[in-house]
Amino acid sequence: MRKSNKQSFKELVNSNKQELLKDQEAMERLEIKLENRHLKNR
Repeated sequence: MRKSNKQSFKELVNSNKQELLKDQEAMERLEIKLENRHLKNR
C-alpha cells in the first residue's frame, strides 16, 4: 500500500505518539469501566 517502507524519523515519532495517545485513552476508559464495575459489586 505504501509507496516506500522508509518513513522520516519525524513521521515515525508522530505515528508512534498518535498510537500511544489512542492507547492511553483506551486504557483510561478500560480502567474507569473496571473501577465502576468494582464499586458496584461491593
